[in-house]
Amino acid sequence: MITGGKSYVSSPPAFSNDGKRLLVCTGNTISIFSTSTGLQIATLEGHTAAVTSVIVVPGSKILCYCWTASLDGTIRYWDFSVPELMKKVNVKLPVFSMVIPSLLSQPALSNEKPTDLFAYLSLENTKEQNSMPKPLRGQIRKCNLTASRLIGGLILKETPQPEFISVSSSGKFFGIRNKRKLHIWMVPAKDSGHLVAKKITLHHTKNLTVLAFHPTKRIVAAGDVTGRILVWRGFGYRLLSISDGLVSGRSVNKEEERPGVRGNDDAESCSTWHWHSVEVNVLSFSSDGAYLYSGGKEGVLVVWQLDTGKKKFLPRIGSPLLYYIDSPDPTLSSISCADNQIHILKMPSMEILKSISGIKLPNSLPGIYEGGGFAFDYSTGFIALRTENYSVQFYSLFDDCGIDEVQVCERSHQPADEITVLVTLVAISQDGSMMSTVEVKQPEEGIGGLVCLKFWVLGSENKKFSLSTVIYEPHRDAGISSVAFHPTRHVAVTSSYGGDFKIWACNDEIQQKGRMIQNSGWTCLAVGSYKKKPMTAATFSSDGSVLAVAAETVITLWDPKKNVLVAVIGETFSPIVTLSFAGKSEFLVSVSQGSKPQLSVWSMSKLSLCWSYKLHIEAVACTMDLLSFAVLALLPESATRVESSEPKFHERDGVILVFNVMDPVPVATWSVRKAKGGGLAFLRGNLSSLEQNISDGNAPQEFLAYINGNHEYVLFDPYGNEANDLSITRREGLVELEETGKFGYSSIYGELPELKLKRNQTLSIQSAPSERPWETIFSGSSHNLPPLTRLCSAFLESLMEKRTAVVE
Repeated sequence: MITGGKSYVSSPPAFSNDGKRLLVCTGNTISIFSTSTGLQIATLEGHTAAVTSVIVVPGSKILCYCWTASLDGTIRYWDFSVPELMKKVNVKLPVFSMVIPSLLSQPALSNEKPTDLFAYLSLENTKEQNSMPKPLRGQIRKCNLTASRLIGGLILKETPQPEFISVSSSGKFFGIRNKRKLHIWMVPAKDSGHLVAKKITLHHTKNLTVLAFHPTKRIVAAGDVTGRILVWRGFGYRLLSISDGLVSGRSVNKEEERPGVRGNDDAESCSTWHWHSVEVNVLSFSSDGAYLYSGGKEGVLVVWQLDTGKKKFLPRIGSPLLYYIDSPDPTLSSISCADNQIHILKMPSMEILKSISGIKLPNSLPGIYEGGGFAFDYSTGFIALRTENYSVQFYSLFDDCGIDEVQVCERSHQPADEITVLVTLVAISQDGSMMSTVEVKQPEEGIGGLVCLKFWVLGSENKKFSLSTVIYEPHRDAGISSVAFHPTRHVAVTSSYGGDFKIWACNDEIQQKGRMIQNSGWTCLAVGSYKKKPMTAATFSSDGSVLAVAAETVITLWDPKKNVLVAVIGETFSPIVTLSFAGKSEFLVSVSQGSKPQLSVWSMSKLSLCWSYKLHIEAVACTMDLLSFAVLALLPESATRVESSEPKFHERDGVILVFNVMDPVPVATWSVRKAKGGGLAFLRGNLSSLEQNISDGNAPQEFLAYINGNHEYVLFDPYGNEANDLSITRREGLVELEETGKFGYSSIYGELPELKLKRNQTLSIQSAPSERPWETIFSGSSHNLPPLTRLCSAFLESLMEKRTAVVE
């Protein structure tokens, strides 16, 4: 089974101490990327729920350790250069955020006796609190990582929801935002289990969204929901100890006015900056404290000069900003964006060096445009997805990485909530050489709406799509309900809610005087309609000889070459939204949605209904050769409200059903989560990508791909005994680290010669050793060496005298 599509921006990432690697929280794992190439090089696996925090232990650039926290209630300690799990701490409560201040305050090398290591956690109280009028589910608690236990009975703060914890780079302070308040704690100089951090509270008139601490001074900045940034200077001099070694501000004993400070807050002054039009999501001080970085929904990184308030910008990032992270290497930093991208920046010029692109996250569209969000390339295993920035992203499901992005409509990112342009449909030809998109410009006050149909062609050399033809208002002022390509020719069909369908052909399909036209533009060949009913879906048969078009509640069958109506079949109670031919087109699968949803299978030889189910179907996928198909069905709400003692449908809202077209009894079923807005497709096995991961070479001919409403996906063999038996993972195919720096084993014992293996060869010691096996027996990367039990036996055999047996 292959899984992927996780979010890279659910939590802040972390740089390694040498700045050459970036550790990213990716679902239940931590993905490690090279900052020089932007490619994934390793994965830390072990957590059973989403990872929420990753903290790299500062110090040596050679030894690489990190702490991670997860919603599974565990904290883990890793050596990520191997990678290997070193320690596990079970706190038994979901961890939403974690900071370890003493790692930042302690010097990297010290002769002092090591003390216990303490972490401050933001936990969710999972105990029943329904009886309380306002349940407090968030807790700030202290954990002794050395002793692997929470400090019993010590709760620093309770909040309505778990909050993100921010820590100063000196390790002296940490804090959270809580509605219109900032709670700031000062960590004891020599922390221990019985010591309680001192706390102060700063107030504001609006809800706060994010906070950041100055690296050397007692300055804290916070952003609010209106786009304002507040900067408190000299906080905590009255209530918190001043013996912290920080640069002192003004005298705390001097009685004077405190401009901008509300009430009796413990701060010397508070100033306000305002540039952002909406809430501030990103705040971070530069390592020297001279600048403050801010960002939000505008997709612009703002750099404020702390002393003067002057600012400069990194504009046109193209997506709302979520996190800004500094690197130990002063020439690098990273920005995490809401479109599931992480940009590596060159500082101080703020030039984007590399981008780590995950699968684009779903965007909200009006109900009439919810469908058509996916298009699959059967042969390559690519998926095309609509994005919020008016683009189509091509993503490899086998490799779990972005391939390309096509800008459908040239428009800058707009932070306004009102969406004026929508990419509503995407379709790809069966050979992957053609693409069609539909974009809709929303009318303003009922005026100015526009529908645009575009055809794209794949370049033979650069393998990128380029625009071929633009058709404005292809169906007058009516919207387009579906787009489908002919299986063997450069021909497409569009159906319209206005009551007609049109057949389009690329000019290279039209011959004039016995020669082909070189221009690849598209032209309308034919127009059809049926009783002026809205045409809601269309598809071609597998050989292209039949065109099926849904006229609301009936199915019309056409000869696409002659544009002649052949037959009319079916009568459903709700409009048909999906049509698919199964197998060699002997059967047709239709899906109706509305008040009376229905899944129906029709016989093309008898022109009659074979069988049907009253199911709400979200997606349909038909195999290319076999007489089978799969559907993604939404479960009724009553079916999902089951007790936890019945894990089959616990927290699952959909099922995948595989049918033989002639049998209404499903061949196989799987329950799934987040089925609303999901998709299905049968894909040909990408042997070039999977060859190195399948030892026996028996790869399935077709995979069934399921992508859920959050764009997380899984590929599995639907005909296997169990989907989980498919032993395919991406971890074996990760790229090698390209930096020349030494770390781990090689930094201590020196570089070992590379052991060159063929693609399908496994790393093992042969039973018949060579003449001088000791020269290569320990060759290879340290984390790939076989176990000692294997190495020793082969090594000892190589030292024994060999005798040749003579048979008389």
